[in-house]
Amino acid sequence: MSVYKNKIKDKGPAVDAFGGDMIILFGDNAPDTLKDYCYTIDVLPTNETITEGMSINFDDQDYIIKTVGNLAERNLVNLGHLTVNFTGDPAQCLPGAIVVEQKQAPKLDIGTIIEIINE
Repeated sequence: MSVYKNKIKDKGPAVDAFGGDMIILFGDNAPDTLKDYCYTIDVLPTNETITEGMSINFDDQDYIIKTVGNLAERNLVNLGHLTVNFTGDPAQCLPGAIVVEQKQAPKLDIGTIIEIINE
């Protein structure tokens, strides 16, 4: 079941600044100090609570969610803000982030579909 679905509509010039370890999603109101590092998405609700074990998909690339920060879903729903950490290390989970299994980060671009799925 789809818990959340969105599409990248813009990207800042420095989205690759974090290498393959992290991506930042943000709605249209990203702070100026962060905007260059963000992929822009619409602010949309979730259909249920995001939890460990769900997967986040970027087009056809799937990543199992290992850890969910205590502010991650609230920030996503209210601001369109979510940091996705690809290290697989739960100790690196910030409050507004999720940590997914350690795999190569996806190549994202305008039009990339982001979906969180509870299977």
